[in-house]
Amino acid sequence: MHGHLVVCCIEWGEYIARRSDLAEQTMQTITVEEVARRLQVHEETVRRWLRDGKLKGVRLGRRAGWRVEESEYRRFLADESEHDGTRREG
Repeated sequence: MHGHLVVCCIEWGEYIARRSDLAEQTMQTITVEEVARRLQVHEETVRRWLRDGKLKGVRLGRRAGWRVEESEYRRFLADESEHDGTRREG
Protein backbone atom coordinates (compact mmCIF):
# COMPACT_ATOMS: atom_id res chain seq x y z
CA MET A 1 0.00 0.00 0.00
CA HIS A 2 2.76 2.44 0.88
CA GLY A 3 4.55 1.80 -2.42
CA HIS A 4 1.42 2.82 -4.30
CA LEU A 5 1.17 6.02 -2.24
CA VAL A 6 4.75 6.97 -3.09
CA VAL A 7 4.12 6.41 -6.81
CA CYS A 8 0.97 8.56 -6.63
CA CYS A 9 2.85 11.32 -4.85
CA ILE A 10 5.65 11.26 -7.43
CA GLU A 11 3.16 11.31 -10.28
CA TRP A 12 1.23 14.15 -8.61
CA GLY A 13 4.46 16.09 -8.10
CA GLU A 14 5.36 15.65 -11.77
CA TYR A 15 1.83 16.76 -12.72
CA ILE A 16 2.14 19.90 -10.60
CA ALA A 17 5.57 20.65 -12.06
CA ARG A 18 4.23 20.25 -15.59
CA ARG A 19 1.24 22.48 -14.80
CA SER A 20 3.57 25.07 -13.30
CA ASP A 21 5.77 25.05 -16.43
CA LEU A 22 2.68 25.41 -18.60
CA ALA A 23 1.39 28.31 -16.51
CA GLU A 24 4.73 30.09 -16.84
CA GLN A 25 4.69 29.62 -20.60
CA THR A 26 1.10 30.78 -21.08
CA MET A 27 0.88 33.47 -18.42
CA GLN A 28 3.19 36.29 -19.38
CA THR A 29 3.78 38.73 -16.54
CA ILE A 30 5.47 42.10 -16.43
CA THR A 31 7.02 44.06 -13.58
CA VAL A 32 6.00 47.40 -12.13
CA GLU A 33 9.05 48.90 -13.79
CA GLU A 34 7.95 47.61 -17.20
CA VAL A 35 4.38 48.89 -16.80
CA ALA A 36 5.73 52.30 -15.76
CA ARG A 37 8.10 52.40 -18.73
CA ARG A 38 5.37 51.48 -21.20
CA LEU A 39 2.91 54.03 -19.83
CA GLN A 40 5.55 56.66 -19.17
CA VAL A 41 4.54 57.11 -15.54
CA HIS A 42 6.42 56.82 -12.26
CA GLU A 43 6.76 53.34 -10.73
CA GLU A 44 5.04 54.56 -7.55
CA THR A 45 1.99 55.50 -9.65
CA VAL A 46 1.77 51.91 -10.88
CA ARG A 47 2.12 50.61 -7.31
CA ARG A 48 -0.68 52.93 -6.18
CA TRP A 49 -2.93 51.63 -9.00
CA LEU A 50 -2.14 48.08 -7.84
CA ARG A 51 -2.86 48.84 -4.17
CA ASP A 52 -6.11 50.63 -5.10
CA GLY A 53 -7.22 47.75 -7.35
CA LYS A 54 -7.34 49.92 -10.47
CA LEU A 55 -4.72 47.60 -11.97
CA LYS A 56 -4.75 43.98 -10.88
CA GLY A 57 -1.58 42.11 -10.08
CA VAL A 58 0.08 39.67 -7.73
CA ARG A 59 2.50 40.70 -5.03
CA LEU A 60 5.26 38.12 -4.84
CA GLY A 61 6.83 39.56 -1.73
CA ARG A 62 8.55 42.65 -0.51
CA ARG A 63 11.75 42.10 -2.49
CA ALA A 64 10.23 40.53 -5.61
CA GLY A 65 7.48 43.13 -5.88
CA TRP A 66 4.39 43.01 -8.04
CA ARG A 67 3.72 41.20 -11.32
CA VAL A 68 0.96 42.07 -13.76
CA GLU A 69 -0.35 39.66 -16.36
CA GLU A 70 0.06 40.93 -19.91
CA SER A 71 -3.68 40.44 -20.49
CA GLU A 72 -4.48 42.58 -17.42
CA TYR A 73 -2.13 45.28 -18.69
CA ARG A 74 -3.97 45.32 -22.03
CA ARG A 75 -7.35 45.51 -20.22
CA PHE A 76 -6.10 48.41 -18.13
CA LEU A 77 -4.75 50.18 -21.20
CA ALA A 78 -8.07 49.78 -23.03
CA ASP A 79 -10.05 51.04 -20.02
CA GLU A 80 -7.79 54.06 -19.60
CA SER A 81 -7.93 55.01 -23.27
CA GLU A 82 -11.71 54.64 -23.18
CA HIS A 83 -11.94 57.03 -20.20
CA ASP A 84 -9.67 59.77 -21.49
CA GLY A 85 -10.10 59.31 -25.23
CA THR A 86 -6.40 58.71 -25.83
CA ARG A 87 -4.12 55.77 -26.09
CA ARG A 88 -0.65 55.86 -24.62
CA GLU A 89 0.75 52.80 -26.34
CA GLY A 90 0.18 51.44 -29.82
